[in-house]
Amino acid sequence: MSELLDRITINPAVRSGKPIICGTRITVSDILEYLASGMTEEEILADFPNLLHEDILATLAFAAQREQRLFSVP
Repeated sequence: MSELLDRITINPAVRSGKPIICGTRITVSDILEYLASGMTEEEILADFPNLLHEDILATLAFAAQREQRLFSVP
């Protein structure tokens, strides 16, 4: 999973420091919102040809990891 997470970066100078897909200005939350609205992976990839299947997987892995950190018991 760490290889997937390497596809996500945080840069304070890009999109106000939101997590983005490396080499793009597309945020993790953008992709999650597209998926939540009912867009398929194929539709997202067609709309954003610079994204790859692995970027969608990285987005989901990032969101899952964040969820685990938020709700893990110390």
